[in-house]
This record gives sequence, structure tokens and C-alpha cells, in this order.
Amino acid sequence: MFSGFNVFRVGISFVIMCIFYMPTVNSLPELSPQKYFSTLQPGKASLAYFCQADSPRTSVFLEELNEAVRPLQDYGISVAKVNCVKEEISRYCGKEKDLMKAYLFKGNILLREFPTDTLFDVNAIVAHVLFALLFNEVKYITNLEDLQNIENALKGKANIIFSYVRAIGIPEHRAVMEAAFVYGTTYQFVLTTEIALLESIGSEDVEYAHLYFFHCKLVLDLTQQCRRTLMEQPLTTLNIHLFIKTMKAPLLTEVAEDPQQVSTVHLQLGLPLVFIVSQQATYEADRRTAEWVAWRLLGKAGVLLLLRDSLEVNIPQDANVVFKRAEEGVPVEFLVLHDVDLIISHVENNMHIEEIQEDEDNDMEGPDIDVQDDEVAETVFRDRKRKLPLELTVELTEETFNATVMASDSIVLFYAGWQAVSMAFLQSYIDVAVKLKGTSTMLLTRINCADWSDVCTKQNVTEFPIVKMYKKGENPVSYAGMLGTEDLLKFIQLNRISYPVNIISIQEAEEYLSGELYKDLISYSSVSVLGLFSPTMKTAKEDFSEAGNYLKGYVITGIYSEEDVLLLSTKYAASLPALLLARHTEGKIESVPLASTHAQDIVQIITDALLEMFPEITVENLPSYFRLQKPLLILFSDGTVNPQYKKAILTLVKQKYLDSFTPCWLNLKNTPVGRGILRAYFDPLPPLPLLVLVNLHSGGQVFAFPSDQAIIEENLVLWLKKLEAGLENHITILPAQEWKPPLPAYDFLSMIDAATSHRGTRKVPKCMKETDVQENDKEQHEDKSAVRKEPIETLRIKHWNRSMKSRKCRKTRQRKW
Repeated sequence: MFSGFNVFRVGISFVIMCIFYMPTVNSLPELSPQKYFSTLQPGKASLAYFCQADSPRTSVFLEELNEAVRPLQDYGISVAKVNCVKEEISRYCGKEKDLMKAYLFKGNILLREFPTDTLFDVNAIVAHVLFALLFNEVKYITNLEDLQNIENALKGKANIIFSYVRAIGIPEHRAVMEAAFVYGTTYQFVLTTEIALLESIGSEDVEYAHLYFFHCKLVLDLTQQCRRTLMEQPLTTLNIHLFIKTMKAPLLTEVAEDPQQVSTVHLQLGLPLVFIVSQQATYEADRRTAEWVAWRLLGKAGVLLLLRDSLEVNIPQDANVVFKRAEEGVPVEFLVLHDVDLIISHVENNMHIEEIQEDEDNDMEGPDIDVQDDEVAETVFRDRKRKLPLELTVELTEETFNATVMASDSIVLFYAGWQAVSMAFLQSYIDVAVKLKGTSTMLLTRINCADWSDVCTKQNVTEFPIVKMYKKGENPVSYAGMLGTEDLLKFIQLNRISYPVNIISIQEAEEYLSGELYKDLISYSSVSVLGLFSPTMKTAKEDFSEAGNYLKGYVITGIYSEEDVLLLSTKYAASLPALLLARHTEGKIESVPLASTHAQDIVQIITDALLEMFPEITVENLPSYFRLQKPLLILFSDGTVNPQYKKAILTLVKQKYLDSFTPCWLNLKNTPVGRGILRAYFDPLPPLPLLVLVNLHSGGQVFAFPSDQAIIEENLVLWLKKLEAGLENHITILPAQEWKPPLPAYDFLSMIDAATSHRGTRKVPKCMKETDVQENDKEQHEDKSAVRKEPIETLRIKHWNRSMKSRKCRKTRQRKW
């Protein structure tokens, strides 16, 4: 913190590189490479943009860069544009893979490089540069433990300025960085973009940016928590500056003069003054009251202790509070307020805060929806220093792709180096490689479609990132699950064997059902499905095989069709054809008759069988239960559900009382978003646990089980009967609104839906299959030169168009199944 980034002594070189021509930008000095490098001095600043002629591709970026010249110069960071010429050779000119990167230098030393996609506007440029420079002054954290550690380390030493912003590079982030530039040697700045962390310190309105001042310097007892003061104004550079000014002012000042003549820094900042009138006989009590009021009004008003005994000016005898507005010429008010809360209310109701209009460059109103995705882009930036063991995966190129995937069973990650989601998922992919190191027969590979777009086009890659599995003699299979380590690992592990597994004996069937046959895979699939068919049921077996192949990577399926199959069907009371569902965690085997043997019906039966009777609802599994189109009977709990409550609900499930509902529970500790859901239902929030019926699919009514009744079978049945008879009143009605992503490319809910429905790429009418794409090799080679010459932005638009077509195809698949 105290390494001392001195604004008067330190300069930074910030070099931005491209190889394209741009029209002259008047405020950007233009230099040759030799001239530019000769101007660099230790501790001095420069923003250099390396350009070659005949390409207007970077006009938008240069416009934003031009806007950033003045604010960067204010912080000692100059800007220059360097024109690459043939006579002078520089490693920053003509290096294709570095075209869209920005480089941050200090003197001749390279400090940091950024993809220019992260520098999407002037705010992002200034914020990223200052964030990189203030690495020691601004600590980025992700959890409450980190915050507590910093707080404990600084008790008795220094104060903390803690801020939450929605994403790195937005205007609020810039404002915090500019404040840190000025005050970073005085206070420890702490930054987060984690909503859960903001909620954990007591913030309820997490929609907007927050800034807190932690008063740790006065804390001498390490077991005592630092006081916290919230800045209630929008996060702008000027507002933060004014807020810090009020934090630096004395908490309480004693005066003995006419209140009308008193002036403090608060009045200069547009804040009112509150005088607590005291006299010698009650001085100690009055001072304690004044200090308490001062803490409550910190950042809102100045508080002073007015000594009546020393005054020459008469104050009404019954007045104990004097209120002075910030406006000039307004007389003071003499008040009689015998309660601290009344003093606070009077101040808050009579404050006159002038709206501070900043330059248009710093306009904070209305977040721009076209910035990077909040959490994904921030995650990539946050982990920028994390060195990934990329050597655990094979990097593919146009020359090596076919030979590699044909030589061995392979997993291929298709990603784009310029896309935040791709780079975030690359970390998960490498985590999978670490877990599989030395154990997997599958070769993990990756290919950057930004460099090898021809290869990705031939493989029908229309959106990023995507993972495909290539096995000899089989069509490629696309992974459609969640973009996380555990789900991808499950997909890879369950694909180690072919589905459905052909079981050849009764003994092997019993080992399969008990989990012994594939015990190393049970942790990835808690249910194993065994299809029982007589040898003559050819069509039924073909349909089951199709369903098993469709579900591979998500559940273990096997088939038994030997002459002695009746022995198994008799043992498990199953009429052929049938499915046996082995639930390994519960140690139970259920039989399900196959009234219909159509593949899509079998898929639906197996998918429904994977659902729990009383599941814990999470962000990941909600779509699985939501698609059942039933009202949700949710038990909200602040921790593990009470076993008695669970027993009561499961009893009603078995007795068929809850067939019309989806009973579930939500652990607020595991899924903090549940608190926000409850706030939408209740005002104020009653104590937990809470049982709520939510009719999302028809009307949006929300009903609450009476909180004064025990959650037992008899009370639940009576309540449900009242609901059915229309005798219960709803507590709220949810509006009919669509949940849309902030940007189409970040439609994560669609990705969850894809994982839920196990969509694949097989047998899709009117949509190009993977084999079709591979057979079109000749046509795509003809398009290769055109693809290579297209600008990156054009390619992105094309990728988006292909993505939309691909989604239409997937909708067709879903309707078919």
C-alpha cells in the first residue's frame, strides 16, 4: 500500500500496437519508431500506437484512444502514434498475432499487455491503465476472508476504502482508480466485482456500485470490527473526492461562537451543519450524544458540540439542536429534538445536495450495455497473472488438426482468443487437463479459431467456446453442458465407454446394477440405466440404443437381451420391455415399463428418472425442474434442511399429495441469490425457514405457508386443500417478464437449457451435420482466401449470424425430441 505511487515523480509508458493505417488524429503525436524509442526515459510516460498503411480497421479504437489522451496526460501518461516505415524495423510492426494488443511500459520496461477488446472505450482505457499501475495500492479480492484479513492487518494503522463495481473497465471502475491514484498512499483501496461479497457485508441494494470507508486506524482492539461508512452518492470521481474529504474532517468539533458565523469544510462541500447544544452540567452526556450523531451523519453533515455557557449569543432556552443549511444567507434553525433518530431524520429530510455535473467524459448515468460481460471479462482480467499449464493440452493448427484427431481419440476445445468467455473457459479446460493428467486415454487439444478460422469453419464451429469429442469410426460429438470444470470432466469420463453397454450375462448385469462393473464412473453418474429386452424385440432394442447414444456423457446406459432375460425381469418385477434404474446413492433399483419404445420417449423417461423427489435447487439444476411446468413448492433454509421437514414433504410425495407440484428446497448459504428472491416475495423478510408455493407458469401468484404453523404432514395437507379451494390469499404476484441476457453472445441461461435437455448434433433435419461439413471440404477450401482477408470485426459478425442459425437448428432438434 505504502510503496508510494507519486503523481509528481512517476511516469508510465503505455504502448498500443496495431499494423493498420488510420487518418491523422490531431491530438496524437505521430513519430517514427526510432524517434519514439529515443524519447522514452525512465519514469516517463508514452502511449504509442504502431501503425502501417492501407487499413482503416481500427478507427473506433483510435477514436476512444484519442479521447483518453487528455485524462492520461493528467496522470503523467503521455500518448503517441508510431507510423511503421520500411526503413526502420521494429518488433512491434508487422507481428500478426499481436495486432490487437495494448502494451503498458514504464520507461523501456514492458509492464503489461491487454487485448484491445478490453479497452472498449475511454473509461476502460483509463481504468485498466491505472489499475495496472496501482497494483499495490488497490487490492482486488473475491471473498469475505480476504477482506477480513486486510481489515485485521490494518487495524490501528490505516483506513480502508472498499468499493464494489459491476465490472472492470466501466465508468465506476475508472472513478475508483482515479481516486486511488490520488489517495492510494494514504488509504488502502480494496476492490471487488463479486456481488456475494457485497451482500456478505450487509448491502441489500447490490444493483449499483458501492463505496465504503472502513475506519480501521482508530481500532486498537483486534477483536473489534472497523466502523463502516457508506457513500450514498453515485460513484463519480468528484463524488468520491468529496466523500473522502468529509472522512478526513474531524468527527466532532467543539465551538463556542455564533452558529451563524461558523464555517467548516462541510459547508464548503455543500453539506449542512448540526450543532448539539451543551452546557457544563451535562457536558459528558451531551458529548457522547454528539459523537453518536456524528457517526450516524458521517458523510452527510458536519456535527459540532456548541457550548452554551461560553456563548455571547442568546440561544432559546429549550433548544438543544441548531441546524445550519449549506446555502448562504439562510438563517439557522433552533430545534427541540430529544431523540437521536429525530435529529437524523430532520437532517436527511432537509439536506440540500447540489447535483454535481461532471465532464461528459465521466458521465456515469446509465450503464452502457455494450461493455464486456461483467463477471466473465473481469474473471479473465483478474486471473491474467495466473500461469496456466498449457503444455498439458496439444495446440492444434491447420496443418496438424486432421492428423491429430484421426490418430487418437481426442477432445478439442475450439475457442477465440479475443473473446472473454472463451478465455475464461480455457482456464476450466486446463483444470480438467490437470485432473486427468496421466489417467485419461483421451487426448486433450485446443485450437484458437481467431488464428485458424478455416479449420473451425470446416468443423461447423459457429459459436465460441465449444468442445467436441472425436473418436475413430464415429461422428464428432459436441459438448452441450455447462462451461465449468466439473461438468466437462463428467462428460469426458462418461465417454470413456461406448453406450449403451452390451451386457452379456446375468452376473455381469448384477455387477452393473450394483455399480461394481463401472465403480470408477459412479461418482459421475449416480443412476445407471439397464434396458431389458427379449432377443426378438429388434425395433425396441434399436430405439433404446439410439436413446443411450443420445445420452452418452450424461448417464450410464446398458442393454441386456440374452435368452435368460426373464430371470432378471422376474426378479425385479418388470414386464418386458422395461428399464431398470439403479440409484447408487440410495441403494435402490426401480423398474419402469416401456409402454412406448420410441427413442424420444425413452430419453424423456430416463431424463425424468434422474430428477430427485425433493432436490436442493441451485442455479445449475433449476432449469431441469422448471421445465416440468409445475408450481414450485420451495422450502427456503439458511443451511441444511431440517430432517423433520424433509421427512414430512417426502411422505406427502410418496402419498401422491404433491403430484401437481415440484417440491424442492433452497439453501441460502449455497445459493445466495435466494435472498434476493425472498425480498421480491416478502416485505419485510420473515424469519427462516419459509415454505413458499410459486406458480410461475400460470398467473405468477406466490403463496406462503403460515409461519406460525409447524411444517408437519397434517398442516401441509390442510394448507394445500385450502389452496385448491381458493381459500388462501397470495402474498404477491410476479410480473410476466422475460429473462434476457445483457448481450446475445452471453446468453448463459440458454447454455444451461442446453445442458438440461442434453442437446446433441445427431439426426437433425434441415440442419447441416458435422459429417456434411467435413464432406464439404472442397467448397470451404475455395472460401479460404476470402476468410483470411476479412477483418476481425467482419468475422465476428459472421460468427454471430452462424450462431443464430445454429440456435434455430437446435430448436428444431428440441421439437423433434
